[in-house]
Order: sequence, then C-alpha cells, then structure tokens
Amino acid sequence: MATARRRLRGFTLIEVMITVAIVGILAAIALPSYFDYIQRSKIIDATTKLGDYRAQMEKYFLDNRTYSNGGACGIAPPTPGGGDAFELSCVLGSATTYTATATGRPAAGMSADFKYNVTQTGAKSSTGPAGWTAATGCWAVRKDGSCQ
Repeated sequence: MATARRRLRGFTLIEVMITVAIVGILAAIALPSYFDYIQRSKIIDATTKLGDYRAQMEKYFLDNRTYSNGGACGIAPPTPGGGDAFELSCVLGSATTYTATATGRPAAGMSADFKYNVTQTGAKSSTGPAGWTAATGCWAVRKDGSCQ
C-alpha cells in the first residue's frame, strides 16, 4: 500500500521573522521622516497665520495711525481652535511698534519651545526646542535652520 505523503505548504518561522525585521527597518526609517513632515506642515500653518495677522495689523494702522487699541494691540489675535498647533499673541511696544508671536501648543502636538515672531517692520525670528537651530531674519522651518 502506497502511502500518499502530503507536503504542507506555508511559511517557516524564519521567513516570517525576516519579513518582520524588514518591516521594522522600513518603519524605523520612514516614521521619523513622516513626523518631521507633519511638524513642518504645522509650522507653515503658523507662519501663514502670522503673516495674515501682520497684514491685519498694518490695515488697522493705516486706518487709525496707531497699532494700539486702548493699550492692547489694535487687532486681537485669533483664538486657537482645537486642532490649531500654534497660538498667536501680540505684545504692544508702543503706539507704533508691536511683536506678534506664534507659540506651539503642546495639547496639539507642538512643543511650547517653538516660537515664531514678526514685528511691525516685518523682521522675523524663530526659536525651537533642543535640536532646532534658532533663526534671526527669517522663520526656520527645518531643524537645520533652513528659512522660509
């Protein structure tokens, strides 16, 4: 009597382990790049809002010949929404000077060490957490201090 031998088909443990190792290596390379990309997109949103706010302040100045409105900035910074990664604030230096700042919101996934500034003259500066290069004269959007 001939015994029919069936060969089982499937993956061996070593094949599965190699696949898991390859996926792990790819994830270790791709995930940090992805998170940096997400962080940079939030920074671009903050700098765009700062530019819009500065334009509103300039319009206010043209209409009133002052940046002041009762000792505060003429235009109140917008209140951040739940998904906003940055909060805008304005500090009045005098009737003709101000500094607008976008500060990271930890609740939205950005470190509070991220600060982007613009003045009434359009002077820009930025600082970031450890590992980020501060920039004067521009807004750094990458860790190496590359400017926008």
